[in-house]
Amino acid sequence: MGAGRAPNGYAACPHPGPPPEGEGEEESPIIFGMTSAPTQRYARVLSIAGSDSGGGAGIQADLKTFAALGCYGMTAITALTAQNTLGVSGIHGVPPDFLKAQIQAVVEDIGVDAVKLGMLHAPEVVEVVAWAIDRYQLKNVVLDPVMVATSGDRLIAAETVQVLVRELFPRAVVVTPNLDEAALLIGHAIDGVDALDGAADELLALGAKAVLLKGGHLPGEDVVDVLLQAGGERKRLASRRIASRNLHGTGCTLSSAIAAHLALGAALPEAVEQARAYILGAMAAGANVKVGAGHGPLNHGFAPVPTHRLPVKAG
Repeated sequence: MGAGRAPNGYAACPHPGPPPEGEGEEESPIIFGMTSAPTQRYARVLSIAGSDSGGGAGIQADLKTFAALGCYGMTAITALTAQNTLGVSGIHGVPPDFLKAQIQAVVEDIGVDAVKLGMLHAPEVVEVVAWAIDRYQLKNVVLDPVMVATSGDRLIAAETVQVLVRELFPRAVVVTPNLDEAALLIGHAIDGVDALDGAADELLALGAKAVLLKGGHLPGEDVVDVLLQAGGERKRLASRRIASRNLHGTGCTLSSAIAAHLALGAALPEAVEQARAYILGAMAAGANVKVGAGHGPLNHGFAPVPTHRLPVKAG
């Protein structure tokens, strides 16, 4: 049974099955247009990270963030976690070969404008990611060195830290540790706002092109972050603290928001500032919502925007 033609020349979709008894063949009102080659595409962001079964962090938070900021999100899952608002009860690593297959499938077909790296729990996982960055010349790589969950659970093997620094710090455009992660990386605690600049210098010396050191775990009414770039550009970013128990996934959300803005064409300092503005809104919008008995998630969808469209380059 062939498709008929609508008066305007477009192909009309017939009934998917035989017409009802007693009726003749009819055409569906659904019309499929024959279009020329597309001239637009989406801003594409790939999250290479772990899955949070509770939905507040990991790739789940990343995808919500990408969508809220008008980007097309994709994932390559490094590990499955059994977790909720109270903590992490189990981690199941994805075989490195299958992680590689996920990355290849996405990059070779859809393409990538920016990458967010999250939970990379084993040396062989880090090595696959480093290979992929070089093989596909991936750009705008944002590294969130996920090591400790909001609940305090350790998410990375100790032997992985050195490999992470060696392989991924030089390949990322920015590294975004919180204070606990920074302390593991530089070998000592950061005990106050005045110590942030020195700690950022130490992190940059590990080979990073830029560091966003997040000071949210320090006490005080204000939250201070430090953005330090390899050229010496340094900027302190301060905001009033938002009182909330629902802070699960803040680091994942911030790093994925930075990646989204980079994919949309922002320079790093602008991307960081816009990402901070987004996360402050998401924190405030989710502060009075109960999700679970522990640390709940942000409200990622507090002010979504339509998916951005970029021109398709010829050739």
